Amino acid sequence: MFLIVGLGNPGAEYAGTRHNVGFMAADFLYQKFNFSPFRDKFDGEIAEGKIGGEKVYLLKPQTYMNLSGNSVVKAAHFYKILPENIIVIHDDMDLPVGKVKAKIGGGAGGHNGIKSIDAAISPNYNRIRIGVGHPQTGGEAVVNHVLSRFGKADEDVIYNEIEIVASLIEVLMKDGIAAFCNKLGDVLRKQ
Repeated sequence: MFLIVGLGNPGAEYAGTRHNVGFMAADFLYQKFNFSPFRDKFDGEIAEGKIGGEKVYLLKPQTYMNLSGNSVVKAAHFYKILPENIIVIHDDMDLPVGKVKAKIGGGAGGHNGIKSIDAAISPNYNRIRIGVGHPQTGGEAVVNHVLSRFGKADEDVIYNEIEIVASLIEVLMKDGIAAFCNKLGDVLRKQ
């Protein structure tokens, strides 16, 4: 059994923003694998389905990014899902648009949603990081950047990356993060 978490902020004003790439990925997985309807539970929206014959819960925390861990820990404890069977999909400013990386554990890299999850369950879960680029300056520009929407060209790239992640998610679940990273690298190199 797996818990796949897409990070984002609730509300129409945040839809399609860089910080909501995780929600975008969760919505894509929801459609691709025909999950049950989302229902409100665990301070989030959760749906149930199967990927490659494996039972999967798909979670979109509705706590706002900084408190994402509250939702994740509630769902993980209820379903007794260990960190190694949790996959979190999120935006990463340290990666340019067009880059996707995955790893287990590590630092939060300034991402408040990841900091919250690390504190709630430990940092030893699977992370799929989708690049959203970094503004030229820091401070207020960072906040404005992650809450901004993609231009059309970048949006097309992001949706292509989400489609690739969805096509390989079963590899991560069955064979682990190293196999997923190898396949991801192969696919991205061919583009």
